[in-house]
Order: sequence, then C-alpha cells, then structure tokens
Amino acid sequence: MSDLDRAFQQAFDDDEPTAFGSGWWSGAASVLCGVLAVAGVACFLFPDYLTTPDIRARLPLSWARAILQAVIVLAFVLGLVSTALRRRKVMGLFGMTLASIASILGGSGIDFSLTRPDAPSLGLDWFALNVLLLAALFVPMERLWPLRPQQSTFRPGWTTDSLYFLISHLFVQVTTFLILAPANAAFAALEGQAWRAAISGLPLIVQFFAVLLCADLGEYFIHRAFHAVPALWRFHAIHHSSLDMDWLAGSRLHIVDVIVTRAVVVLPLFALGFDQRAVAAYLVFVSFHAVFIHANVRFDLRWLERWVVTPRFHHWHHAKAGAAIDKNFAVHLPWIDRLFGTAYEPVGEWPASYGIEGDPVPPDLVPQTLWPIIRDRRG
Repeated sequence: MSDLDRAFQQAFDDDEPTAFGSGWWSGAASVLCGVLAVAGVACFLFPDYLTTPDIRARLPLSWARAILQAVIVLAFVLGLVSTALRRRKVMGLFGMTLASIASILGGSGIDFSLTRPDAPSLGLDWFALNVLLLAALFVPMERLWPLRPQQSTFRPGWTTDSLYFLISHLFVQVTTFLILAPANAAFAALEGQAWRAAISGLPLIVQFFAVLLCADLGEYFIHRAFHAVPALWRFHAIHHSSLDMDWLAGSRLHIVDVIVTRAVVVLPLFALGFDQRAVAAYLVFVSFHAVFIHANVRFDLRWLERWVVTPRFHHWHHAKAGAAIDKNFAVHLPWIDRLFGTAYEPVGEWPASYGIEGDPVPPDLVPQTLWPIIRDRRG
C-alpha cells in the first residue's frame, strides 16, 4: 500500500457499510465531482495555461459551461445525500465544500478569455474531461459486472495509478511532441509519394482497419521488446507491478515506456499517409479499448475473443502464473499473438493473481519513476 493510500484511508475511512444506499458511494462521487469542479473553474480562470488548444477548438464553450455547472450541482447534491445517510460525514462535507469553493470562485459564469493562446499549457481540461467520462462509464460497469466483487474501487494502489493518470494528461503537450517527432520526420521525408496518395484515398472504414493492424503490429513488437530486453523491462515492469486489475491499472506506465511505445506505434501511421480522420478514429477506439481490457469486469466474450483482445485475454498478460509470462502482447488483435506463437488462452479461465513475482517495484509514484534508473546504476 502506498503512503497516499494510507493518507486517504485515515481521512475518509470508517467502519460503516459501503453498499449502495449507505451514503458511501454518493460521498465518494461528491468528492470526485468536487475535485473536477475546482479543476474546471481553474481552467476557466487560467485558460492560457491550463487548457489545451485541441480541447478549446473542439469543445463549444457553452457545452463546457453546462458540464461544469452540472458537476458543481452534482457534487453538492450528492454530498447532501451522503451526509444524510452516514454517521461520519467527512466525504459528503468535503465534496460540498469543494462545490462551494468552485461556486464562490465564479463557477461556470467565469469569463473565458485568452491573452496568450499559443502559450505552453498543462492539459488540466483534458484530465478533467477524461476522468469524468471514463469514471462514469467504467466504475458502474465494474460494480455491476465485476470479475472480483470483493475488490474495491479504491483498492490498494489506486492513488498511485490516479497520479499516473493525472501526470500523463497534464503533460500531454510535451509527451505528444516527443511521440510525434519521429512520425513528423517520416511524414516530411515521404511527402509526395504516389502510394501515400493511394492509401489516403481508400475508404475511411478500410483505412481504419488498416490503421488498427499497423498500430497493433508495432505495439506487438515493441511490447515484446520491452519484455525481452532487460534495460527496457525495468521501465515496463512498472506497468506490471499492479496487484489488481481495473480501469485505472492501465494508467501505470513509466514515461519512458509511454514515449518509446507510442512513438513506435504512431510512426507507420504517419509514414504511410493515412487520412487524419482514420487515425483520429483509431485514437478514440484505443482510448476506450485500452482501458476496457484492464477493467475488473467478467463478460462472456468468447464469441469475440477470436478477433479482438478482451479483458480475459489481456488479464493473462498481467498474470503471475508462470505459463502466462511473456504472452499475449497484442493490445487489439489477438491473432497476432497466435501467428507468432505467444498466445496463452486457457478456455474459460481467469488469472488467480497479478503482478511480478517477489513484488520488487516500490508502491509510490516517485520511487517507481526512479526505480529503473537507480536499479540500472547498481547493475
């Protein structure tokens, strides 16, 4: 358990029930909405430095105001429900306090004006919108159809994974620049080639599946390299250090792992000249599918497993079982593993446990970030 996990337990835990209707879920949702409300207000107060140009260009301001207002109201109402139902009212009161702070600072009525639209910025808006959407989708899914019903949404390590999620979104401009640098160079070097024009002229649905295939082939080989090469494994081991699987577990990725893997995946997509709309559709797909395959859900998807990676297929990639180690590298197309002899698919079975034998990786974010480097220097 991380130090931040313990801090949250001391602040919010009690001996009361946590079942639906006990006020625990409404309190937790109130705190989440309160945090997002304050983050949203900060984005309105400092749009030059806390919002990303892509979000500003695509999300109408009226929608952003409506979303922020709804989140503020939800934080307050859910906080009221929680305080009414629980003896220890800290979660509900905290969520209501955050909602009140967001309202006092101006709420959704704050003037949104840019003075330095080209200034480098943190992706706080990107983080808030992703948390809101993914939590609203996957938390109820994991509660209604759980693989492990006894596993809490706030299982050990959830704070570490949340920090990974936050940091990866805040520094999205920096990571995107580093990831796209080789791809942009390849795009420029091959510009004007007739075969690229032919590829970009294919029907978009054909391009989408071609993008999916190219991306997953790149993912397969770089993923396999991160397991096979000791210097790379030290960074990828961070991702495998989680002892539980859920929608947040996939966020636990060392920055070196993120940049190298995604640069390799994106490079052929730019080099081959796919239409940007096909690439964008793939990015939307992967943003949900990559979360889904880590989720704590038990769906019978055997009819789909032949063609698309499912949670069961990917859970085996994270399993401690010896037979499953270094298997199931593909993220989207399981037949790639079958083609190269690295598929592990025991019919109808799920892993008993996850992680790395001996649990060598420290539980907190900063020690995890330094662990591959320090371990490397020690030989």
